[in-house]
Amino acid sequence: MRTLISLIETISLWTGRLAALLLVPLVFAMVYEVVSRYVFAAPTQWAFEISYMLMGAIFTLGLSYCLRNNAHVNVDILPSVLPRRANAAIEVVAFGGMTVVLVWLTVTLGEGVARTYRTGEGSGLSAWNPQVWPFRLVYTIGFALFTLQVFGRLLEALLVLFGGTPPKHPEATTDEQAGAA
Repeated sequence: MRTLISLIETISLWTGRLAALLLVPLVFAMVYEVVSRYVFAAPTQWAFEISYMLMGAIFTLGLSYCLRNNAHVNVDILPSVLPRRANAAIEVVAFGGMTVVLVWLTVTLGEGVARTYRTGEGSGLSAWNPQVWPFRLVYTIGFALFTLQVFGRLLEALLVLFGGTPPKHPEATTDEQAGAA
């Protein structure tokens, strides 16, 4: 089980790093739009759509990375006073429920991708009107990876609940290294 948890965390680590690379085309698109609009008085038809689609991709692909690194908003009132195994029991319930909901959500998103692919649905938000299935596919992959990371956290909580210790992260982040010092 520890090997599976480490594999899931490695996938989340690299997915987050790849999602961060999407900032490059997002910045390029925004700079190009601003220069095109204000310097040449020739706004693009595609920059708005590219920007929200890339930002959505960055967000959804970064969800698993965020959970992996505990970078989400968290209120630690109870966890700071409860024993580790009691916290693990709470996490088993929470992450177990989240896994079920996220599996349902991912399947539903996948059905939406298939539907928009079959119908050739466009965004309808600009004159460009790109087909939306590729971007919905990315969102579905992002939620599938988030579901996988939530499942990994469920497995970690089960290990702790039954007296084991979860594996260390495959690679410590800068924040984790600073906290350990």
